[in-house]
Amino acid sequence: MTQELAERIHRAAHLSGSFTLRSGAKSAVYFDKYQFEADPVLLRDICQALAPLIPDGTEVLCGLELGGIPIATVLSQLTGLPTAYLRKQAKTYGTCRFAEGPNLYGRRICLVEDVVSSGGAILDMAKLLREDQITVSHAICVIDRESGGPEALAQQGIELRALLTLTTATAAKTENAP
Repeated sequence: MTQELAERIHRAAHLSGSFTLRSGAKSAVYFDKYQFEADPVLLRDICQALAPLIPDGTEVLCGLELGGIPIATVLSQLTGLPTAYLRKQAKTYGTCRFAEGPNLYGRRICLVEDVVSSGGAILDMAKLLREDQITVSHAICVIDRESGGPEALAQQGIELRALLTLTTATAAKTENAP
């Protein structure tokens, strides 16, 4: 991954202030992933850099609602791997599924997330998938906030591969960055 891409992510998504994270933790630094996901050129470039982190043998990319879905979709276009879309909970109508797309049973999947703090969203999804007898052992993300996510996931047998850490993403300021 190039320094230039890290700087572009920083310019597009870095915010300073007082933020509450999904984990409930407070932070003075926030990366608004929707800002880099809404830019089609930046999102494609991020996914090109993220694609080599997909574990060998992966058969299906699984985007977590909501931020992981655009990343998984673009990764699918770049790699040719099919994509499943994972809801936080099963819908209450139609098929009543929480996983939309290809059948995941017996397939090697890779969970795709945008920003990981404690790993809670991935752990919640892994629990749902494992209840359906689907093996979960890998996840990738754009930014690891270095808040215990990789360690929490490893305790549950899930390896997290991140394009950037909070340290590298925050340090990627340029003279023109806010």
